[in-house]
Amino acid sequence: MNTALDANPTKSTFKEKLVDEAKKAFILTLYLGTWFCALAFLAATLLDERPIPLSIFGFALIKAGITAKFLLIGQAIYPITVNKTHGIVRSLLVESLIYIAIVLGLNYVEAGIDGVIHGKNFLISVTAFGQANPLKIVAFSFVYWLIIWPYLMLAGMQLMLGKEHIWSLFFGSKNSSRN
Repeated sequence: MNTALDANPTKSTFKEKLVDEAKKAFILTLYLGTWFCALAFLAATLLDERPIPLSIFGFALIKAGITAKFLLIGQAIYPITVNKTHGIVRSLLVESLIYIAIVLGLNYVEAGIDGVIHGKNFLISVTAFGQANPLKIVAFSFVYWLIIWPYLMLAGMQLMLGKEHIWSLFFGSKNSSRN
């Protein structure tokens, strides 16, 4: 039996769906933004950039927002499903690879735009992504997979156990009294 992420037994209005999608996009943008800002900060410190330019964090947040939107569009086209007999991990492995391809593609586009901003040719900048080193591209892909995987696991758990149950597991129940 497969379960779709947006399976909802009650009919919701267009406004409710729009608000729900905006919440998903915002939360996913915050999640990805935290990771992308941390990676940008790490890269700046590894390169001994002083002072660390604040623009890298702006680009990281923009990339997070764009990536979140592409992932949500990808989920609308190819919804996350969990096969209960295969479990969450096996069910979501292929989806994780598809979403990594999206993130990696966006990194290539970002490299091209960054090159144009610095007066270089777009295509030359795209091909220079990861210093045109296949091992660096594989390393980037693995790091991005590690970023996307927990998000997909959470989505899979929400499908299997229900959104309210998962949120109460992580953040406590809204109705519980404080001790």
